Amino acid sequence: MLFDTHTHLDSHKFDEDREDVIRRAREAGVHMLVNIGFNRETIPTTMELAERYEFIYAAVGWHPVDSIDMRPEDLDWIERLCAHKKVVAIGEIGLDYHWDTSPKDVQHRVFREQIRLARKLNKPIVIHNRDAHEDVVRLLREENAKDVGGVMHCFSGSWETAKQCLDMNFYISFGGPVTFQNARVPKEVLKQVPLDRILIETDAPYLAPHPFRGKRNESAYVAKVAETAAELLGKTVEEIGRITTENGKKCFGIV
Repeated sequence: MLFDTHTHLDSHKFDEDREDVIRRAREAGVHMLVNIGFNRETIPTTMELAERYEFIYAAVGWHPVDSIDMRPEDLDWIERLCAHKKVVAIGEIGLDYHWDTSPKDVQHRVFREQIRLARKLNKPIVIHNRDAHEDVVRLLREENAKDVGGVMHCFSGSWETAKQCLDMNFYISFGGPVTFQNARVPKEVLKQVPLDRILIETDAPYLAPHPFRGKRNESAYVAKVAETAAELLGKTVEEIGRITTENGKKCFGIV
């Protein structure tokens, strides 16, 4: 039993074989997925997947690299969609200082608006954080994100940053990069995160784990993340699957 808590199966990279990708995920033991709709194009396709497949849930939000394109009516749209029974979180939202597509002040404003919406609706949030650890933590604190908590998606920060996020009611999610042979820091962080706060994910089609690094990722490969977590924590893959599934269900309020 595996829960891929962050994937993009609506990506155009799956247009030729999406059904096969979903079948392989099921065969690999993946019995729950959260697909992420993060802009005007992917929110509708994410909702289509969630409505078509019982085991696929949705998160909807506005990605920081697209912040410059977000209009007030888009925030209203996200709010309306959050009433859907399959929408379990607002995300992925946050800050991205790597890709120079949206000014920092715009990213900050859109991030704050979505945290406030999450608090209004009592929905967890899924955080995208690239090269912006200090500002992400600061804005989460200033906007009282602890009230809703959520997921630090594909966590790449230090243990010190992880502790700050744990203190704000967030789960720490690990993806393909933790399986890389040179991933010293993520491996050390994973070993220190409390068992009841660990999640696993793929971020498919991106960030494929070893030995598929550099290739298209898919949800079935979350099993490779589970294998690495099991090895690092001295658990069986089955135990990691059970623990992270229960954590995911608790985080997203899935009964």
